[in-house]
Amino acid sequence: QVQLVESGGGLVQPGGSLSLSCAASESISGYYVMGWYRQAPGKQRDMVATISSGNRPNYASAVKGRATISKDNAKNTVYLQMNSLKPEDTAVYYCKARHVRKGLKYWGQGTQVTVYP
Repeated sequence: QVQLVESGGGLVQPGGSLSLSCAASESISGYYVMGWYRQAPGKQRDMVATISSGNRPNYASAVKGRATISKDNAKNTVYLQMNSLKPEDTAVYYCKARHVRKGLKYWGQGTQVTVYP
């Protein structure tokens, strides 16, 4: 079972930037699609960005142009850089690993991001 640990959340002013990290307990290269999701209070959990095993990124329209997902296979770590943050970006951000062959999905515990003046 893959353990995922997020870090980097916190309080940011509108227009600011934040970098989130997700450290996996085992190799994420090869068969894993890694992703960042977020859930605001009272709302469903939505995809923010994903990155395939071939390093192909995909972004939600709400963050396209403001977010960059990347990964370092040597460190088993996925990153999410977000710029020009808005109050509506406030949410708990979760890291997810999905094994493309086995269909197994793993979630981290989440990290809070709060954007407020």
